[in-house]
Amino acid sequence: MRILIILFFLTSLNVSAQEVSKYPFIDYNFNHLNFSKDSSMFMRFYQRLDSFNHKIKKQIVIAHIGGSHVQGGTWSNTFLGSLQNEFKPAGGGYFVFPYKLAKTNGLPYAGSYSNGVWKKCRCVGKEFCLPLGMCGMSITSNDSNNFFGVALTNRSLIKGFNSVKVYHNFNASFEFTLRAKDSLQAVRIDRKELGYTQFDIEKIVDSLSFDLVRKDTIQKDFIMYGFGLESNLANGFYLAALGANGANSSSFLRCTHFVDQLSTIKPDLVIISLGVNDAQSKGFEKEEYIEHYDSLIMKVREANPEAAILLTTTTDNYIRRRTANKRTVIAKDAMFDLMQKHNVAVWDLYSLMGGFKSMTKWAKAGLAGRDKVHFSPKGYTMLGNFMGEAVLKSYYNNFKK
Repeated sequence: MRILIILFFLTSLNVSAQEVSKYPFIDYNFNHLNFSKDSSMFMRFYQRLDSFNHKIKKQIVIAHIGGSHVQGGTWSNTFLGSLQNEFKPAGGGYFVFPYKLAKTNGLPYAGSYSNGVWKKCRCVGKEFCLPLGMCGMSITSNDSNNFFGVALTNRSLIKGFNSVKVYHNFNASFEFTLRAKDSLQAVRIDRKELGYTQFDIEKIVDSLSFDLVRKDTIQKDFIMYGFGLESNLANGFYLAALGANGANSSSFLRCTHFVDQLSTIKPDLVIISLGVNDAQSKGFEKEEYIEHYDSLIMKVREANPEAAILLTTTTDNYIRRRTANKRTVIAKDAMFDLMQKHNVAVWDLYSLMGGFKSMTKWAKAGLAGRDKVHFSPKGYTMLGNFMGEAVLKSYYNNFKK
């Protein structure tokens, strides 16, 4: 039976390979995971996947950390879709940062809304301020009376949730409650030690709103770090796409609550896709880049020592649209150094794309933007499908019952 399943899966991969033949610059031979001699962390992850497949494990948590490639959400959500299609869970969830309230581009599968005024902090450049959470961003409000909320869109892979965690500071000057007009019964649990308030709802919903009231002016700033939405009545995948535009390899190291918030979701798989913004800098140094990744990997392992970690090599890119970025080759090599050093896996997206100057070909094919840094929605969808195929292929080839 196991052989038949593998053959069926590999046959399904051939369909994607035929699709890739439209784009001869893509080297599909690189669409696999690379491991050091010690791949035990991934074998543990595959064990969890197998237990999940037999409904023994309730939830598999995936965290994808990156810059604008991840903030846009399509790459991460498509990867999640690959796993959903393979294992067909009935439940699932998302960590959702309220990007709209921060006045920046957000996720295709969830949105946020409010009638209040919010100010954002971001782990990048002039917008840097503290405190910051695991998404590399936070928003603050001092309005005396407003409401805020979160909603899934028709592109969400989970169609509803019955539990929500609001990650926020516990400021006695502010009080927030479920909006009375929504007429929902919920059990509220304030988990100050974990940094969130949890609402378990009587039924499955696709949106939820809260009233926020300022009780006094003793302490300013109600700070919000995001929402955890879960449909927890059945097993499912939980995705935390932790993206901040402009983030580089050091950005998430500056986030006060990175480890403690990541610990609350305890990710089974952490994917790190940083490096484009590093390699765009004239001052890029391989040694410093590796040092930043060293620290980030240690923080991930502090949050969950058993997490499988997957590093993606930096995508090919151009500097100011004209100059092919040779530093991306150095950044790619750094990932393989880190693979040996920390026994993590590497997905060589740079080589899969076609290597040096391949971004021009992706742009001409409508798979990347004119800036030759970012991808088009179709391009990000391809990245998500490719990464899903690489992980599932490794699962079927390496996991032994």
